Amino acid sequence: MARVLILGAGISGHTTARYLGKWIGNEHEVIVVSPNAKWNWIPSNIWVGVGEMTEKQVTFELEPIYRKINVKFHQARALSIYPDGGGAMQEPHVMIEYTDPARSGESAAIPYDYLVNATGPKLNFGATPGLGPDEGYTTSVCTPQHALHANEQLQAAITAMKQGQQKTFVIGTGHGMCTCQGAAFEYIYNVDHLLRQAGVRDRARLVWISNEYELGDFGMGGVHIKRGGYITNGKVFAESLMVERGMEWIVRAAVKQVEPGKLTYELLDGSEHELEFDFAMLIPPFAGQPLKAFDATGTDITAELFAPNGFMKVDGDYTPKPYEDWSKEDWPRTYQTPKYKNIFAIGIAFAPPHPISKPMKSTNGTPISPTPPRTGMPSAAIGKAVAENIRDLLQGDVELTHTASMAEMGAACVASTGFHIFKGTAATMTVFPVVPDYETYPEYGRDMHLTFGEIGLAGHWMKYILHHVFMYQAKLRPGWSVLPD
Repeated sequence: MARVLILGAGISGHTTARYLGKWIGNEHEVIVVSPNAKWNWIPSNIWVGVGEMTEKQVTFELEPIYRKINVKFHQARALSIYPDGGGAMQEPHVMIEYTDPARSGESAAIPYDYLVNATGPKLNFGATPGLGPDEGYTTSVCTPQHALHANEQLQAAITAMKQGQQKTFVIGTGHGMCTCQGAAFEYIYNVDHLLRQAGVRDRARLVWISNEYELGDFGMGGVHIKRGGYITNGKVFAESLMVERGMEWIVRAAVKQVEPGKLTYELLDGSEHELEFDFAMLIPPFAGQPLKAFDATGTDITAELFAPNGFMKVDGDYTPKPYEDWSKEDWPRTYQTPKYKNIFAIGIAFAPPHPISKPMKSTNGTPISPTPPRTGMPSAAIGKAVAENIRDLLQGDVELTHTASMAEMGAACVASTGFHIFKGTAATMTVFPVVPDYETYPEYGRDMHLTFGEIGLAGHWMKYILHHVFMYQAKLRPGWSVLPD
């Protein structure tokens, strides 16, 4: 019997766990280690952040779900990896520390035959002084608890506005190298929608701030879309949405510091500016979880397995080269680590070989450009491909035949722009491929038959239905495996 150890239970880790449980759970041992007892459908946190959904609607307990498919669950955080064994334990293993209240502080070693790193991001609020809901002055929707806090602050602002006060809302990214602009994009439109419903939109100033070079970049180097029979770019699409709703925007910006009611940001031209606010929701930059790696002698080999940002290096090409020389071939396909063929990294945990958007720095040397998105559909597709390869390896296959290169896959994004059964809207966008391929599609880098965008009530219903479909699937309800990931 072999043991597959999965670190993390987000979209990618949970995808790998449920398929491996279904395929090999009766013959082999599958273990999931996650510091959180609950699974969270993160895309719907933005609705929690405006009071349209509760925490219970976007989370569920993991352990009872895994029990259905013979997957063991440990509520713990991974501390270090020993891929060659070490100390009293000769086989490869991971050291963990329990976060389960019943075992809090206990540590243990879990040996493995195959390891899947799906630890996701560290929310690096500390990269910008004053950023974040815990030790700073901004809110977040990255977790259900953060989203609940954001809604409390938002509702307090609305109450004050109903009493005649004017308020400034600043929403976007809180650092020069953030990713996940999409979550902030959804949130600002839902805030706008909520303010209109409350009858106080005329007392609000809504400001978008982002490290994107242009609106609609989203860390994908921008996008051209087919809309209503013609082709336009993401910049025009995003700007038109903001103009229609009376929003302001600041792009090419790195938030440098947040103080109570005020933030300082730097632009690409090197100039620094201040912006006062009453409410701010700023997405933090992501870093890898603080995992260490050691060889059999106890020597630290973390730099061999991980990039400097803490994400794990896989089968991509990490050779430094000019932006113009980057290629779709640089992107990983199997997510297997080069040195250890029994270790994989998936979802946000793998290190991208390079950004998709062109890296830029201000005249002061401050990096101001988005890092690559790896959430949602790509995370699920990668998680399933790795599960398929591990299943095949356990059956005796020697080649990894299942691939999930972001340069060969598409993605669909349904971004909420207002929650309401009749007046809600969402922007529905698809891109193919995620990483532009100018060799195959020289004009736009993407297949324009499969890359399009629309906005309307139908999109809202689609996102609402998808919320329930993916929650149904993640809970392993009957027929879950035939639903699309």
